Amino acid sequence: MDLTGSAALVTGAASGLGAATAAALAARGATVYGLDLEKAIEAAGDQLDGVTLLAADVTHEAPVREALARIDADGAQLRVAVNCAGIAPSARILGRKGAHDLDLFRTVIDVNLIGTFNVMRLAAEAIAQHEPDDNGQRGLIVNTASIAAFEGQVGQIAYAASKAGVAGMTITAARDLAQYGIRVVTIAPGIVDTPMMAGFGDEVKAGLAASVTFPQRLADPTEYARLVTMVAEHDYLNGETIRMDGALRMSAR
Repeated sequence: MDLTGSAALVTGAASGLGAATAAALAARGATVYGLDLEKAIEAAGDQLDGVTLLAADVTHEAPVREALARIDADGAQLRVAVNCAGIAPSARILGRKGAHDLDLFRTVIDVNLIGTFNVMRLAAEAIAQHEPDDNGQRGLIVNTASIAAFEGQVGQIAYAASKAGVAGMTITAARDLAQYGIRVVTIAPGIVDTPMMAGFGDEVKAGLAASVTFPQRLADPTEYARLVTMVAEHDYLNGETIRMDGALRMSAR
């Protein structure tokens, strides 16, 4: 797929994986629209040159439709959608304060899984309206899971469940959307040095880096972004969940 002149939608675009991906797609010639919560966009300021940031909660239909309508009104053709929005609170099934809070579990599923599905279904509807290329391809959707989908650690029950759901949607989504020429690929990152890691000290980060098989370091968000652009340009990748983790297999703790 040639990204030049195409429109791309990236969720969670104000920071972390989303910001890096939005910048990488813009550098490849795409017209990029980024979705994030209003407070996240305010915090980002003017850091993302060439990216139009739009306030939207991915768990709701109306703001996502409004963003897609904006892309259409600008005369751009949506070809790529990348779901990076997500949250990762930690809580055990049974902790010192009792059973896992049910509302917290619902919130994580709502943002990470339902939010991803919401954007995927609406983006697919928009992409399907455009003419295919010479190979019958109309576009690509990239979702973000996590290696926690396969080896969730203590305290990751909600996060692991939500990301396992994202990984589980991949092949079915690819099969559902094949008739429209839309590919679906999921990336499952390992430990990435994003703002989510900001609360950890250098000693904790060093310990996490040492647990990676090779290279023994945290991944950089730009490496995720580079993988997104590679997937976009590799038309035979479809229905696959790609681990980006330095061969890390998470231990229980």
